Amino acid sequence: MKLCTFELKRHLHVGSVAEDCVVDLAAAAAALPALKMYSALFHCIECLLHMPRALSIARKVEKAALAAAAGAKRKPKYLILLSDVKYGPPVPNPPKILCIGQNYADHCREQNVPLPEIPELFCKFPTSIIGCGDAIMLHKATKKVDYEVELAIVIGKRGKNIPKARALEHVFGYTIFHDVSARDLQFKSKQWTRGKSPDTFAPTGPWLVTRDEVPDPHNLTIRTWLNGQLMQDSSTANLVFGVPALVEFLSQTITLEPGDIIATGTPPGVGCFRKPPVFLKPGDVVKMEIAGLGVLENPVVAEK
Repeated sequence: MKLCTFELKRHLHVGSVAEDCVVDLAAAAAALPALKMYSALFHCIECLLHMPRALSIARKVEKAALAAAAGAKRKPKYLILLSDVKYGPPVPNPPKILCIGQNYADHCREQNVPLPEIPELFCKFPTSIIGCGDAIMLHKATKKVDYEVELAIVIGKRGKNIPKARALEHVFGYTIFHDVSARDLQFKSKQWTRGKSPDTFAPTGPWLVTRDEVPDPHNLTIRTWLNGQLMQDSSTANLVFGVPALVEFLSQTITLEPGDIIATGTPPGVGCFRKPPVFLKPGDVVKMEIAGLGVLENPVVAEK
């Protein structure tokens, strides 16, 4: 299932992507007498992440809504064409954003550094989250802002000391994560937080794709285009530490909670290692794609 949040009357609603439409799950449930009791369940994505049965109910609502629409004379209001959707972040308020650096073998070769012995952990703040189509803001405090496409894990089940063999049981799904990075701020300090966590520096989306639709997260093409030019082109097969290994490692010291985002690192081709370097500027458009997870696209603007 492909879940999303979308803006409607200045509020975020929860939807599912089906065919060429988004199904407004709360509105669809309210319109279907047999499922009306579940409409309150879809008022926020956190409800789906925290309630074990919620996903199966969402699937029932989506199926019933599409069936009802197929026999209707007019398109129901709970169906919104993809072309008309203004997406929000799939997880607007994650409890934690845990990020991994130096996690692609080909990215390590690009920098001429050895493969890491353990995952390199840093964090971003939830206030950096934006959705597909939202603008990345170039803050006045930085002059060297870079792009980084990443596969993101979204946790769906709380856990600590999770063994690798059971790690996927704790994964709700996957999305595209853009680890925007202010390189001048990042490398000015021993800690990366200031360069990684400015507002708007974590575009995510467009959807949250459930785990069952991604049978092998370690065999996905992953790409970035900047103004139509291909800049990053790799595969998650090049991950140094895969999904189970990261869940196991992080949960040794950090309790993972539903809604937590784990950004798994970026492949080669980032701007700071190009000759000459390439940094984002106002008017740029960054497009990122991971096979099966959709396309995340964001314009770039200057801070006013």
